[in-house]
Amino acid sequence: MISRILVLAGGFSGAVGLSQFPEFSQQYAQRLGGAVDELQGFVAEFDADAASVGLGREEALTQLAAGGELGAARAETMSKTINRYERLRAAQNTLESAGPFSRVYNVAQFNDREIAQAALADFKPAVPVTFEGAIFAIGGLLSGSALVSFVLSLLRLPFRRRKAAEGSA
Repeated sequence: MISRILVLAGGFSGAVGLSQFPEFSQQYAQRLGGAVDELQGFVAEFDADAASVGLGREEALTQLAAGGELGAARAETMSKTINRYERLRAAQNTLESAGPFSRVYNVAQFNDREIAQAALADFKPAVPVTFEGAIFAIGGLLSGSALVSFVLSLLRLPFRRRKAAEGSA
């Protein structure tokens, strides 16, 4: 009886948790778009500055890095900004073409810690009233129940072997 209650509680927890994924992924994607827009401005300004003196991006970074400690530090910062922009832009392109169900397959695109923490900080769980929220809730119910059942069966395993050994003796 207790194991059934635990399995039901695990299923309910899974349903509540997984049903929130569509809304969280939407909020992450919105923040991702804002970050890409902001970084795009920085990168565009750098590229424009480089072009105004006849340099490409890589040449400008190399020249900046050769300009002493401050230049090297600024070149490194700009290089990180450009890399982050390109990484986030690629993630945004992937997520824009993904629906709520295919976002699960692209969960690796939710890889920016800063964006994820900000989205999570403002996230407010809600009762899912959309089709995809209901499907995720059902998936969570089934996976949560299965996980708890599996853990309970592992915990019971030593006792089953002991009973089997006592019965054959």
